[in-house]
Amino acid sequence: MLDDARLSRLRNIGIIAHIDAGKTTTTERVLYYTGKTYRMGNVDEGTTVTDWMVQERERGITITSAAITSEWKGYQINMIDTPGHIDFTAEVQRSLRVLDGGVVVFDAVAGVEPQSETVWRQANRYGVPRICFVNKMDRTGADFWRTIDMIHERLGANPLAIQIPMGKEDLFQGMIDLIEQQAWTFTEALGASPEQVDIPDDLRALCKEKRDLLIEKIAETDEGLTLKYLEGEEITPDELRRALRAATVSGKLVPVLCGSSLRNKGVQLLLDAVITYLPSPLDVPAVTGVNPESGEIETRPPDPDAPVAVLVFKIQTDPYIGRLAYVRVYSGVMRTGQTLNNANKNRKERVGRLVQVSAEKRQEVSELRSGDIGAVVGLKQTFTGETIADPDHPIVLETIEFPEPVISVAVEPRTKADQDKLGNALQRLADEDPTFRVRVDDQTGQTQISGMGELHLEVLIDRMQREFGVQANVGRTQVAYRETIRRKSRVETRFVRQTGGRGQYAHVIIELEPLGKGQGFEFVDKVKGGEIPKEFIQPVAQGIRETMDDGVLGGYPMVDVKATLLGGSWHEVDSSDMAFKVAGSMAFKEAAQKADPVLLEPVMKVEIVVPEQFTGDVIGDVVARRGQIGGLDLHSAGLQSIRVTVPLAEMFGYATALRSSTQGRGTFTMEFDHYEPMPPDREKQVLGKS
Repeated sequence: MLDDARLSRLRNIGIIAHIDAGKTTTTERVLYYTGKTYRMGNVDEGTTVTDWMVQERERGITITSAAITSEWKGYQINMIDTPGHIDFTAEVQRSLRVLDGGVVVFDAVAGVEPQSETVWRQANRYGVPRICFVNKMDRTGADFWRTIDMIHERLGANPLAIQIPMGKEDLFQGMIDLIEQQAWTFTEALGASPEQVDIPDDLRALCKEKRDLLIEKIAETDEGLTLKYLEGEEITPDELRRALRAATVSGKLVPVLCGSSLRNKGVQLLLDAVITYLPSPLDVPAVTGVNPESGEIETRPPDPDAPVAVLVFKIQTDPYIGRLAYVRVYSGVMRTGQTLNNANKNRKERVGRLVQVSAEKRQEVSELRSGDIGAVVGLKQTFTGETIADPDHPIVLETIEFPEPVISVAVEPRTKADQDKLGNALQRLADEDPTFRVRVDDQTGQTQISGMGELHLEVLIDRMQREFGVQANVGRTQVAYRETIRRKSRVETRFVRQTGGRGQYAHVIIELEPLGKGQGFEFVDKVKGGEIPKEFIQPVAQGIRETMDDGVLGGYPMVDVKATLLGGSWHEVDSSDMAFKVAGSMAFKEAAQKADPVLLEPVMKVEIVVPEQFTGDVIGDVVARRGQIGGLDLHSAGLQSIRVTVPLAEMFGYATALRSSTQGRGTFTMEFDHYEPMPPDREKQVLGKS
């Protein structure tokens, strides 16, 4: 019972939004009002708690998600401030995977922006209940009601205003709570003491209209309240809050609040909404996973007496502590010195020190209980997305899937000393970031690093130089192309080597066929009657997989291919694992060449916001870059939003081109959308055949 009481007063939430909507500023105000800090941090001054990395403070953006723990009205709030830039989308994904609720921040001028849509989809995927905070109500062009309409239209959500703003733009002074019918103003500079005032006369009619709508929408989600509503009975504020909480947790409604974090208005009411409407670990379904021994689906309740089940959602290298694994404890109690099992790899892991994390500050604790988010020192072989569990009750929780990188650069160490440090630095950065890949080109011996965008790679190279002291020359940015096939092919290959002693013999028949978009690679064994012994099947698959990494057209990785091993033959003396691996590799190369291979290029989803008078010029430029126009919308007063899809190869240097064609007033955001075959003339260009 004691633990249930603790869990019911616990909130694991994330602050998610488009870049520049005000997530970090909102988090800083939360820290100040909950007594965690004694002065408010400022993004522009580089004094924020959660943006603690040098790169974050220099650029004024969030790069890595930061966990903080604070307390509000007797409730513990574990909050994760996430990045808004699409290049760091993995940080948002892994945070949402372990959170019970989210606060989605919107810019009141821009409304729903592209990255808002992306994070909303990610939250839908993990079933995370949300509340919305329409920030920057003091800015020119702010429009609360238009933002709510956009949440409904663009995100397909069911938003419900539980406040209405008092004034807007430079006259914004506070908000009216529709449930309690109370008005709040923030006259003091730090906003630490909100004042309750009477509802202004000019807003009474609007207040009544919006409150009637609020009661109607909440009553629709609760049978008891529906009867009361239809019979014309009074519904109390407590009943409204209880029903709205249930509707929020189930995803039927999304409460919407307003404020201005920078001007210190509305953050305390947002904290009240977090503890009132967002779920505790007891309100969300028990986590499910697969027992790796039996293959059965099992659940783990948020109970300290249940077997330990912990998901690692982030790895971070700390210069003082070493390797930190951020974890969410779903069930049981994790204690210092305990020996647990990595259920994905079936390897023992000893729990070293346990810490509660507040951005870069660490506080040692002796245990982490079910529902807690913290970090572990001492896990040597565990990576992002893996499960640590009780050795006697293994379970593998749903892992986290990350997008593939779309852009790469070559890096070369400047000196022999840098050469030794480079491998170590890249390995540690790759451990931390699952969207960062390192590959050494077999032909040239060159090290290539791949990531989600130019900014992503820029930050990683900067970290490599500052944190690890590696000086390196960096090549030109390149697009991460892929290869695939367009038709079926079948080949028969023999690998025969006769030397003085024992020879090598392997004979395989392989069929290749294309798979659907995004299906990766599939290997099927259709060998009949022991034509090839079982122990040689896996080496064939391994040979094929390794060959796929280097493709057959330009050495790019191959995707969406199904390989079927139909048959073959073997020799009692000369056949070996190595012979069948080589035969699989040779057969795949030959079959892929015959299967009409094609180069795939990444296509990006781009939203460009420009003043209306420049719309024609911008569209013309995008079309010249092989872009396809998806739609035009009115963004806000005098601004047009253009939605397009454009191949990534055509978007290098676009920021400069857009600025010069719009007198510096155009902005754009870009995220990966899909891969598609290249036009033949472009393919020849890339492969150097023209």
